[in-house]
Amino acid sequence: MARSRNEIGIRIALGADRASVLRLVMREAGLLLIVGLALGTALSIAAARAATSLLYGLQPSDPLTIVLAVALLAAVAIVASGIPALRAARLNPMTALREE
Repeated sequence: MARSRNEIGIRIALGADRASVLRLVMREAGLLLIVGLALGTALSIAAARAATSLLYGLQPSDPLTIVLAVALLAAVAIVASGIPALRAARLNPMTALREE
């Protein structure tokens, strides 16, 4: 967020509304979230199969555990990226453009 502060300030100064700034930031975070969850899920299934002897009471690809982990990580990522996105949407363009 700190690196794109100037860009967001320019967008707001040129007429972008707060909703479009919020969408921009959340879209970037959502893309990273999807890629991370896909890679993490694939790696966790592979690691679980490799560690089958260490898992007591769980199947190597237990769908409920995977879905709950993905949902929890997605919720945390949305909240963690939503706070800076709201802050960016309230950004004063003149302050952002003055800072370098």
